[in-house]
Amino acid sequence: MTPASTPHASTPLAAQGGRPDLGFTPEPTLVHDRVIEWFEASARPLPWRDPDCTPWGVMVSEIMLQQTPVVRVLPRWELWMQRWPRPVDLAQAPTAEVLTAWDRLGYPRRALRLQAAAQAMVEHHDGEVPSTAAELRALPGVGEYTAAAVACFAFFQPEVVVDTNIRRVHARAFTGDALPGKTYTSAQRRLAHELMPSPEIDDGATACAWNASAMELGALICTARSPQCQICPVADLCAWRAAGSPPPTEEQQTRGQAWAGTDRQVRGAIMAVLRTGETVGRCELLDGLPLPKASAEQRSRCLDSLLRDGLAAEHGGQVSLPGSQGSATPNPGGPATGGPATE
Repeated sequence: MTPASTPHASTPLAAQGGRPDLGFTPEPTLVHDRVIEWFEASARPLPWRDPDCTPWGVMVSEIMLQQTPVVRVLPRWELWMQRWPRPVDLAQAPTAEVLTAWDRLGYPRRALRLQAAAQAMVEHHDGEVPSTAAELRALPGVGEYTAAAVACFAFFQPEVVVDTNIRRVHARAFTGDALPGKTYTSAQRRLAHELMPSPEIDDGATACAWNASAMELGALICTARSPQCQICPVADLCAWRAAGSPPPTEEQQTRGQAWAGTDRQVRGAIMAVLRTGETVGRCELLDGLPLPKASAEQRSRCLDSLLRDGLAAEHGGQVSLPGSQGSATPNPGGPATGGPATE
């Protein structure tokens, strides 16, 4: 029988988070077994988890979910997959249609990056999603997380997948921290690698299951603000609970992103107008935004940033989505590539 915890363990797990020895270090194998068993019984039936979902469907879901809740992604993912079920379909689509289909998911540069990745797949991978993290990472706009997640969830490669939910599970269960903090530290990275089940056991199946299970546990049970410890499958193994559930430190706390009055809000308002498909004069567009507190300078600055990012095109003072009929070619600076989309 594997012990639930190791008192005063000498394992490095007790010190990975930079905290003193808690006198309680959960046994990773037992945590794996409990969380995976819970996942198999309680996981949400999301379409990208279906055994019949293609690697492309998994990749689309990972890009959409990076900055957007599942409830908003679900209907948009289904429509997207109906319209562009293969990389080649998206690769050939007009950019204006791609941005319109992205709708209100937010951070629309993700749509451009996804299309750029699809075009690279057509050019270099016969229109297929590559199966290794290294090949995925070489695609434009694909960062470390996305490459690892697609390799793991679509191709069952035992890659270390770490998102905010998984970091929180690691922090609470193994280092006794309330929250992992905003920065993904080298200590947290080492811990994530140490916690991965060995791929030699079953060709990585358990490792992939652990990634998915820990992510779901963090999303549904071990949440940031209201953890449901009373129904957590590893509550009795949790270092944070054993330490008395201490509150987060100042360094661990994260603040919600402001929206009202920000450039993100103004950019979103401009994109909402352009998604209607109309070509509109620059002055008419900016003056007509329903944002009375946004200055003329902020409105103009935000439009210029959209032009630089390849999310809008301007010709003769007329503005539209790039690739719309009569629109100009997007700014050659185009969307940035090489990492998770931000705005």
